[in-house]
Amino acid sequence: MASESGDGNCNAWAARDPSGVLSPYKFNRRLVQSGDVSLKITHCGVCYADVICTRNVHNDSIYPVVPGHEIAGVVTEVGSDVKGFKVGDHVGVGTYVNSCRDCENCNSSLENHCPETVFTYNRIDTDGTVTKGGYSTHIVVHERYCFKIPDGYPLAKAAPLLCAGITVYTPMVRHNMNQPGKSLGVIGLGGLGHMAVKFGKAFGLKVTVFSTSESKRDEAINLLGADNFVISSNTQQMESLKNSLHFIVDTAAGDHPFDPYLSLLKVGGVMALVGFPSEIKLHPTSLNLGSRTLSGSIVGGTKDIQEMLIFCAANKIYPEIEIIKIDYIDEALTRLIKRDVKYRFVIDIENSFK
Repeated sequence: MASESGDGNCNAWAARDPSGVLSPYKFNRRLVQSGDVSLKITHCGVCYADVICTRNVHNDSIYPVVPGHEIAGVVTEVGSDVKGFKVGDHVGVGTYVNSCRDCENCNSSLENHCPETVFTYNRIDTDGTVTKGGYSTHIVVHERYCFKIPDGYPLAKAAPLLCAGITVYTPMVRHNMNQPGKSLGVIGLGGLGHMAVKFGKAFGLKVTVFSTSESKRDEAINLLGADNFVISSNTQQMESLKNSLHFIVDTAAGDHPFDPYLSLLKVGGVMALVGFPSEIKLHPTSLNLGSRTLSGSIVGGTKDIQEMLIFCAANKIYPEIEIIKIDYIDEALTRLIKRDVKYRFVIDIENSFK
């Protein structure tokens, strides 16, 4: 059982109450079991889920909360049965660290949809302990939930791929949004949206970004490589794109209308929702008259995660990041709420605990 006192073998930062304020904390990680990999964490991305959990937005936080599920680091120890990793390997850990390993979903490499999936932090693991995430100096996970980061790929850039990256990569591949020459719309240009643009361009798509903010136009086109930029509140611009897109990836977290975007899809087009608005409202004709599809998605299975990491390395796809130290985390989370980040905070764990 993990110790949750002020002592322990792992240094971390934790939130103690719904204020969400984080401060130094120590606890014990489990000893390495036969199928486990232990890694020294060098970097951890900052996800909006960290805001939600540290502030108990969903009324399910188990304090103290050590957030962080975009983890990159270096293997320091492997269990006796581990064949896929060795000491010194660069690896990542994403949003979950356990599953039943025997259901239909687990057997299909869809562990993210296993009914017994254990999230990387703030969940009860099979040994009864509360999982604690990557705002910490090391983590121990079963090798199934650990992923090789290809040689030469920067660990700081790899971290956001483990949530932001895989969240958009999975539906794009599932719905065949990797056909060169076809057209993609991306709604929202934050941590997820900017990765959808990068994947879209790597897949050879013509990419249009939809945003409410004119200030994002320059970076959307000149930094991220989008082909077109549309202010979603401009009805004339939206009208001009009706029936023009093969695909849309909707990364917007806030409530927004769906019918105007669905009308932009060609016959048989697919819109993939990866954000969590409070509700979805649409008219059936938006789907039926164009044989369109509205699909949901959340992160990805183990096979997709490893495939994505290899794809990013091969195609030199790198998230745009702002590196911070752990003692800046409260300000970073406040900035994240205000959408004041381009495009993902990454904590330099290795140099934060020296």
